[in-house]
Amino acid sequence: MLHLHHLENSRSFRIIWLLEELNVDYKLTCYERNKAHLAPDSLKEIHPLGHAPILEVDGRPLVESGFIMEYLLKHYDKEQQFKPSDDNESAWEDYTFWMHFAEASVMPPLVMRLVFTKVVEKSPMLVKPISKSIQKQVENSMIDKNLKIMLNMMERQLQDNHWFAGTDFSAADIQMHLAVVGANAGEGLDKVKYANLLNWLKRCQERPAFKLSEEKGGRLQF
Repeated sequence: MLHLHHLENSRSFRIIWLLEELNVDYKLTCYERNKAHLAPDSLKEIHPLGHAPILEVDGRPLVESGFIMEYLLKHYDKEQQFKPSDDNESAWEDYTFWMHFAEASVMPPLVMRLVFTKVVEKSPMLVKPISKSIQKQVENSMIDKNLKIMLNMMERQLQDNHWFAGTDFSAADIQMHLAVVGANAGEGLDKVKYANLLNWLKRCQERPAFKLSEEKGGRLQF
């Protein structure tokens, strides 16, 4: 029995999406964020970290979205629909690289940007000009340049590939989705410069399993 504990607007959306792609039966419990935009304390009753996603497998809680995805692929993707086989070296390398790239490289600057945006929003009026100035300095010195390099890498990968691991949709696309949603937040990505990336995003969101995931887990925003 699979029981997914899902926090709204979070990484756990990936797990709903993968479960729907795998067409696996599961129970879903959804949680709302508290006033501080954090996960509720009730999740700590399931796992000490108190983070989502938490996937209970016969009552045993599994955490970390990347690990949960690998677990589901190992046990439920018997025909390797969503992960290239070891025999396909090129696709396997692309798949493995982008699976790790999503969390190790792209998400940190995006989360940093989100945190500073929230700090500015919650700053008192007298402090807000100072917090905005700090935010701008951090954006210019630590976020924008690195993020631009990474976005250009992602755009080049999709120039000759329909999906991140090549011709076939895979779990790497599910893993990368949140990063692209985050990069496209606010003013949005340049529609000409990042046309391949935005077209990929549209293809993801047109998948039936993605639409079912939104119906069950809510729309993902950054």
